[in-house]
Amino acid sequence: MTNEPTTTDEAEGGTIADGPELSVATPLDVPGQPHIDLDRAIEAILFIADEPQSVVHLAAAVARPVAEVRASIARLRVDYDGGAPSGEPRTDLAVVEAEARGIRRAFELREVGGGWRFYVRGEYDALVTDFVVTQSSTRLSQAALETLSVIAYKQPISRSQVASIRAVNVDSVVRTLLGRGLVTEVDTDPETGAILYGTTDLLLTNLGINSLDELPPISPLLDDGQGGFDLDG
Repeated sequence: MTNEPTTTDEAEGGTIADGPELSVATPLDVPGQPHIDLDRAIEAILFIADEPQSVVHLAAAVARPVAEVRASIARLRVDYDGGAPSGEPRTDLAVVEAEARGIRRAFELREVGGGWRFYVRGEYDALVTDFVVTQSSTRLSQAALETLSVIAYKQPISRSQVASIRAVNVDSVVRTLLGRGLVTEVDTDPETGAILYGTTDLLLTNLGINSLDELPPISPLLDDGQGGFDLDG
């Protein structure tokens, strides 16, 4: 009597997973080299990325289907939250090990500006902010922050309109914001021809939000409840 090979299902007395199997022969695999795990590949790219990376961009980088990359990001998020350790599902494993809980990391993967990027968790914001402020010599001045706030809430807006609200000349400050990539020219006033400015995706990234709709209402922050801002609804 010949010995038939025992399948993993038979060895375990049941099925491993309900979903379709994922092939281990992937574009990430290089002949003669160790298998590269998809989760670790995505993690490596996001670790060195300066800007949020879209799922499509990540899929192109690792030459894998978008659906697999989405699943990888989901596993990484669970891993960083202290759930089951991430790792690309394999079909060559004879035994499926019991999932073990990991350590909740001080960082998380957050979807911002149409892409994914690492961010510090909210409970460490104050600590990291204090560290960055004490270490940074290139932070924005108070004048630049005030001008940036006006543009963020009133855009599209011209320099003269910003100056009218702040009651000071803002030409040099706007140039600084342009140089930092936080604001950009978005249009021109059809009546005066003045250049109109708006904020960039870099500002959304730095603030950790997806859109300007997530900015807090300005009225409660002003002494007179309005002070030239009229976007609260």
